[in-house]
Amino acid sequence: MKPRHARRRGIYLLPNLITTASLFVGFFGAVRALNGDFSAAAFAVFICALLDGLDGRVARMTETVTRFGAEYDSLTDAVVFGLVPALTVYLWAFSGLETGQMLHRIGWLAAFLYAASTLLRLARFNAYSAGEKYFFRGLPSPAAAVLVMSLIWSLQGMDHTGVWLTWVALTAVVTASAAMVSNLSYYSLKGLHFKSRVPFISMLAVVVGFVIAAVDLPRFLLFLSLAYLLSAPMLYLFRRWRKPAAPSAAGADRSRNG
Repeated sequence: MKPRHARRRGIYLLPNLITTASLFVGFFGAVRALNGDFSAAAFAVFICALLDGLDGRVARMTETVTRFGAEYDSLTDAVVFGLVPALTVYLWAFSGLETGQMLHRIGWLAAFLYAASTLLRLARFNAYSAGEKYFFRGLPSPAAAVLVMSLIWSLQGMDHTGVWLTWVALTAVVTASAAMVSNLSYYSLKGLHFKSRVPFISMLAVVVGFVIAAVDLPRFLLFLSLAYLLSAPMLYLFRRWRKPAAPSAAGADRSRNG
């Protein structure tokens, strides 16, 4: 009989199965984007965001958190929230421009910036996220992906006359990239406890949210992602406004002399 330390190590199936499903859906979204079906690609990334929030919670609830699962989840996030949105936004907003045009060059570089920012965000999270429970440093990559893809989904089918949609996409990509690598504090949904009691009005708000999402899901997701994007700068400004100003040196001398 082999000693205990020599036995082959296995992996837990359930959380890694959810992560694999996210990778499959993200790859499907990339295929749909290559075929020009950008709405399907955006919906696929939205499903990936739901699965990303599910696999970690399932692993914690079933006590199956492992180093392998964390690494697998991070690599999957790099693909579905980094490469897939970058490829989709390039194909949607910039691939139709002339190759030698300056805006085309800026566009594919902006798409690369987004992909690189996503990987940097994930690497920083893996290296320095110990102890982060209620707040994240920088915009989480799933939220950034939903922001970019819901914008594409909402504007899909509109006329590109005047390339104004291209500039809108460029602004969104650069803003999301900067937010991901920033030091702004974003509220973490991991701090939500579904077992705790909430006011009755909260359930009514959930019902209203489902109704609005059923009417226009793309714009509903765009509104939520924009609100989340702006929440950290607003929180930063609020904290600066509430922080008492330090007394000046001259004022301190006068108080001592008095």
